[in-house]
Amino acid sequence: MSHNPPETTLSDEQIREAVERLLSAGTLPPIVQAGHPALRQRAAACDGQLSPDQLDRLIELMRQVMHEAPGVGLAAPQLGIPLQIAVIEDQYDVDPEAAALRKRSPLEFMALLNPRYTPLGTEQASFYEGCLSLNGLQAVVARPEKVLLEFHAPDGSRVQREFSGWQARIVQHETDHLNGVLYVDRAQLRSLSSNAEYAARWAEPGIGKAREGLGFGDGPVALP
Repeated sequence: MSHNPPETTLSDEQIREAVERLLSAGTLPPIVQAGHPALRQRAAACDGQLSPDQLDRLIELMRQVMHEAPGVGLAAPQLGIPLQIAVIEDQYDVDPEAAALRKRSPLEFMALLNPRYTPLGTEQASFYEGCLSLNGLQAVVARPEKVLLEFHAPDGSRVQREFSGWQARIVQHETDHLNGVLYVDRAQLRSLSSNAEYAARWAEPGIGKAREGLGFGDGPVALP
């Protein structure tokens, strides 16, 4: 990546206080939207700022917010918390044709701490993608079809796992969040569509109709 988002400006103590405010609020917090600085800064590595109890409670809160949204992933910066924590889960029933083309299969709930991904091979896949922090929009993003993800589990153990297809897209999207990157940074911007226009015109398993109608390519976009 050639971009260079700034590091979070919050100290460990400020991060701890922000997490405690969320946990003690008694309600589900809102998902912050594009323009919030937490989405454009590198989150701090999760390395003991939170007690095990706080970490478990934050992960459970993130899971609830993800389900309520609903979405298939959520990163801590989307709650205004600049820590390298993300949750993922994809248990939705989807159209079989779309699932086959997108190589989308169920993904069990996982919490990822300090994730890093490395592309495996050169194959790319281009599909429409959305984000809970850019409400109402979708755009086509080319991403590696297969990645190796290295991360810590909540218990501190190191994990390496390969992901492919739609699952690889999910883990890349959420890991990007932790590095100050939004999907629009990687998107074919000519493909950008409101949810209503996407549903009316371009909702198909692939992107051929949209590519022809909106005039965009489908290769990876270099980050600035």
